[in-house]
Order: sequence, then C-alpha cells, then structure tokens
Amino acid sequence: MEVILKEDVAKLGSRGDVVKVAEGFGRNYLLPRKLAIEASAGNKAVIEQMKAASVRRSAKEKTQAEELAKQFDGLSVAFQRRSGEHDQLFGSVTSSDIGDALEKKGFNVDRRKVQLHEALRTLGEFMIPIKLHKDVTAHLKVVIEKEATAE
Repeated sequence: MEVILKEDVAKLGSRGDVVKVAEGFGRNYLLPRKLAIEASAGNKAVIEQMKAASVRRSAKEKTQAEELAKQFDGLSVAFQRRSGEHDQLFGSVTSSDIGDALEKKGFNVDRRKVQLHEALRTLGEFMIPIKLHKDVTAHLKVVIEKEATAE
C-alpha cells in the first residue's frame, strides 16, 4: 500500500513523502490517526502544495530554533539534591526537571526535546543536548550540587 505522509513519522519518513507500507499498518495505524492519506493522483497534487507550505514553515521554525540556540550559549541550570556516599544522589535529575528549570528561566522548551538518555544520578557538571529542531541542537550546562544539610 502506498501512502502520503501528512506528518513526520519516526523511522518511516517525513511530511509529504510517498512511502510503501504494509496494508495493516496503513489501514489500522496511519490512516485513522490522520498521519497519512492514500496515494492517488488527486492526493499527490494536494501533497505538492502541502510540501511547499511545509518547506516555508520548516525554514521559519529553523530560524526561530537557531535564535533560541544562541540564547542557550552560556546558560546553565543548577539543582541542589541530597546525596550520599561517592556523590550518588538520592533520586535523580530528569529531563522533566530540566524542562521545568528552563521554563522558570523564561524558555518554553518541551521536556521531550531534552536529549537525556538516562536520568542524572551523580553530582557534577553535565552538558546536555537539547534538540530544538531536526537540524538545530543546543547544549545546556546542568550543574548538580550537594544540598546543604542542617546538622
């Protein structure tokens, strides 16, 4: 079955691509979720217009992402967490924590764009990539310090 993608689908293709998929995948997943439409002559003409609009939108989003990436230069977020022996944290710092900290600083960045492969569980400084656009990745300095305990 040939379909035309209306949205970017991971490991399949990007918006406007004509891809060949299994009948069941197209009929039961892509079409009901409005991620794709069947590839017919009429739909291909519509998709050409959508592709042109998509290119313009993508260029605009990329310039916005580049401007945001410039604002990340020199920016860092700090967390204070309780820790035990060998600088191991009780708990962790997750992409959600980093997203919340950025939001408090006035940046509207979705936590899913924070490319943290696993939660940070030790004290120290880390450079975390943030994927703002498919072609633009900024790096954020994350500092995890030991929380002062009252003894």
